[in-house]
Amino acid sequence: MSRALKSLGLFFAFVVIYTLSRHAIHSTTTTTTSSTTPSASTTSSVPSGTPVCSPRDFHGVFNPAQGAMGTVYASVTLTKDAGPSCTLKGWPTLTLQDRSGAILPSTTNDLPTTNSPITFPDAPANRAPTTLTLSSGATATFDLAYSNVPTGAESCPSVVTLSVQFVKDGSVVVITPAYPPQPCNQGNIWVSPFF
Repeated sequence: MSRALKSLGLFFAFVVIYTLSRHAIHSTTTTTTSSTTPSASTTSSVPSGTPVCSPRDFHGVFNPAQGAMGTVYASVTLTKDAGPSCTLKGWPTLTLQDRSGAILPSTTNDLPTTNSPITFPDAPANRAPTTLTLSSGATATFDLAYSNVPTGAESCPSVVTLSVQFVKDGSVVVITPAYPPQPCNQGNIWVSPFF
């Protein structure tokens, strides 16, 4: 009886590991956030033997933005502070908040695509996702872009905090930019994979 239970337990463990490893992002996805909780989309895969990075082990910095013809380009650098080596692959999931802490409606568009409307200034940001293995002190970056030109009578909100998620239903890294970004076009933001 004990042997049968062990076999059944091993089978279920295999199914769980296999299922989790099949959730890698291989195509472009779009995430829309308009609720009071961070959005949830799978952005990382689980290579065997190495845990997926957890945002709770990182701190982030919003790097100054630069603009060109109505499009603002910026980046976020995440530094691993603690924990064992881990892997990160895919795109970030972003949640934007205003000064009062309210979640701002936004749409996150993962790039690159075959018809990418944006080319990021950092060359690695324009490549397909790759698996990053990060140890304590290592960094990962992603680029983002947004329009700063209002459409019609639109008012472009000020983003006071930016929450970054790595995996579905995971914890977040909360970042406070020195100068609040103001994404127009209903919070439409293009993001690169982590590099």
